[in-house]
Parts: sequence; structure tokens; C-alpha cells
Amino acid sequence: MKKFALTITMITAMVFGLTVQAQSKSIVDIAVGNKNFSTLVAALQAADLVDALNGDGPFTVFAPNNAAFGKIDSGTLNSLLEPKNKSALSGILTYHVVSGKLAATDVVSALKKGKGTVEVKTLSGVPLTVVEKDGKIWLKDANGNYSEIIKTDIMANNGVIHVIDSVVMPK
Repeated sequence: MKKFALTITMITAMVFGLTVQAQSKSIVDIAVGNKNFSTLVAALQAADLVDALNGDGPFTVFAPNNAAFGKIDSGTLNSLLEPKNKSALSGILTYHVVSGKLAATDVVSALKKGKGTVEVKTLSGVPLTVVEKDGKIWLKDANGNYSEIIKTDIMANNGVIHVIDSVVMPK
């Protein structure tokens, strides 16, 4: 029994340590340190949004992973990363960010109150709809396309990241 209690204590300490470590980093620091966000980091740099997301926040970021960006035609993606398209890229990226810190429990509570749907205002000014369907949580963009939230609650010192499987697009 003592061995079991010691194991649980060690696991708890490791988890707590990881949580504290993650919370000491900003949203950008976490993204930079995760190879699955390399395309997002490149896009944030191209749109000159790194400093903004390193700010105090708090922010909720629905972060497309590399596989999500991989669903976009490579020519279109490369074009968006060009300096002449900085404004358009910024509009797309800020469509993935909400002011305030919305943990998964907050989102689920809002969905219950909203009978399975809730609208959030993004930093781009265009609303994004969060929907519960098929037992999963999805984002529905302004064009009616869906992106599944595949990982939640990556805590940062200036907000939270939720990973999505598709890039959402404003109109």
C-alpha cells in the first residue's frame, strides 16, 4: 500500500510539475517548442503576430496543427505567407483567437447553456461558432466548414491553446 501511495504521489508531482512548467511559458513559447505547430509559428511570424500573442492576454487560441495546414492547397498557403498578403493572413490567424481564457470546461458549460451551440467573438471581429455534434466539439467557421477540437487545455501563462484539425476561415 505504501508503494502504491508513493507511486501516486510521484505521478501527481510529475503532472503538477509539468503543469507549472507549461504555465510559465507563453502561448507562442509553447507553439515554438512543439514541432506540430511549425507551420502555425511560421504563419504567426509572417503575419507579425508573435508579439501580440506573447502579450498579457489572456487569450484562447484554437491552434491548427501542421496536419490542419496540410489540408490547404500548398500554393494558397505559400501565397498567404508572402509579405504582400500579410493583412489577409493576419485576418485568418486572428479568427483563431478569442479574448479571455476559455478552458474546455468553460466551453462545455457554455454549450450546455446554449443547447449544443455557442458563438464566440474572435479577435478578427468575425464570430466563430462552437458546436457539439456526434459527441465531439467542433468549430464551425463563417463558411459553414467544420474543424474538430482534437486536444484541449494546453495551459500557458497568458491563456490556453486548443488544437484543431482544420484551419477555420472567415468570409
